[in-house]
Amino acid sequence: MRTTYRMRPGRFVGVLAAGLIIFGVAAIVWAIGLPSVVVAVFATLGGLVVLAGLWILAFPPILVKLGTDDVAVRGLKTGWDQITEVGRMETTQGPSIALRTKQQDGTILVPLRWLAPGKADKLEADLRDRLNKANGYTIWDGTAPDEADRPE
Repeated sequence: MRTTYRMRPGRFVGVLAAGLIIFGVAAIVWAIGLPSVVVAVFATLGGLVVLAGLWILAFPPILVKLGTDDVAVRGLKTGWDQITEVGRMETTQGPSIALRTKQQDGTILVPLRWLAPGKADKLEADLRDRLNKANGYTIWDGTAPDEADRPE
């Protein structure tokens, strides 16, 4: 089962705004009387950028994909067997979820401000659950094991 976490749509409002600004430039170019070809170029470019902005707002880029065998962060796939720990840390991007790997200096960071509101805790819990499943760990319920349960 794959779980997908997308980037915060608000991060991409600037694309829509840029398209509207280009539309405004087309209106100014038309108002000052430049040739209609120039107006058409600005209007077409503005329309395409506005459509791209609306598309990105409707379908923000994928930030994290969690699978049964691997995790992909911004397209970088890493097997669960390569991840040793999941935790939070402070970075220059603010608080982030860190996936520590077996490789030296192989920490994968997911800045929390890139996620949609309310998704950070869910992502962190989902990452830990999948890491536990991949390594065969279970959450200890606080009870003592039976005498038949002996460590291997």
